[in-house]
Amino acid sequence: MSSFAITLAVALAAAVVPSSFGTARAEESTGPKRFDVGVLVITAFDVETRPWLEREHLPLRIDVPGAHRPLHCDRRGLCVVETGQGKTRVATSMTAILSSPRLDFRDTYFLSAGIAGTPPDGGTLGFAAWARWVVDWDLGHHVLPKSAPDIPHGYLPVDTGTNAFRLNDELVHQAYELTKNVELADSREAAELRRRYPGQAGRRPYVDICDTIAGDDYWAGRRLSETAQYITDIWTHGRGEYCTTQSTDTAVAEPLAVYGHLDRYLSLRTASNFDQPYPGQTIRELLTAPWQGIAVENAYRVGSAMADELLVRPSGR
Repeated sequence: MSSFAITLAVALAAAVVPSSFGTARAEESTGPKRFDVGVLVITAFDVETRPWLEREHLPLRIDVPGAHRPLHCDRRGLCVVETGQGKTRVATSMTAILSSPRLDFRDTYFLSAGIAGTPPDGGTLGFAAWARWVVDWDLGHHVLPKSAPDIPHGYLPVDTGTNAFRLNDELVHQAYELTKNVELADSREAAELRRRYPGQAGRRPYVDICDTIAGDDYWAGRRLSETAQYITDIWTHGRGEYCTTQSTDTAVAEPLAVYGHLDRYLSLRTASNFDQPYPGQTIRELLTAPWQGIAVENAYRVGSAMADELLVRPSGR
């Protein structure tokens, strides 16, 4: 993933989170009844969470020991949870949530809705991508290519069994069909930045299906983008095409797989930045450039459209 997620988390940490969620509050100790979660929206930090808390009416607060943040839910079964950043924290939060005796996930759909980087030949600023494959960047031996020219892209694979997760094709394509006409936000700033990249001038946000790669290493640059595709090729056997980079989704997918819920998981990513500089821009300038807020808006627009559809007309529930 590019470094912008950390920048966002620091720069925009003052999210407005309601201090009161009404009288209907569900605690871990309130009794034996389990709350039926219809759709669990998963965000990583407050910038991604804020639109859901501000625009959805989520009066129920469910505290789960071990989770980074409480769940905020409505009576329909829509819940939103912020897992925190970094795969260790995300996996810990997800495991705590999935093992909670207060929550019923037997028919739940799980939806990651967050921002990401994108290669300029794989997406554009503000576009939304439903992933078929969720691939891990970190697992393997990473070496400097100059120190080992016989190792392609400086990467030697190590198979841990969690290097890539193939998501439910039918559900992914349903998500695309149901959201491909959602009106997406754009901005003058994003349009101006696109013009600096070959082939990007005049492009606008859209919804697509491609693949995402997750890593705790916040990388940037064309050569590392090529490495990301090389890693994707290895673990998808040449069938994957990475178009977004982020830092959480393999840590969401693995607990879901362990608990038997991976077939009801969707990964949605919207591009807040390019993962490599435009001609004449330095890597440092890329890493300190402003991010594109349209990505946060579009993650909510597309994600909420799909969540509402699953709650009203669930697939296979």
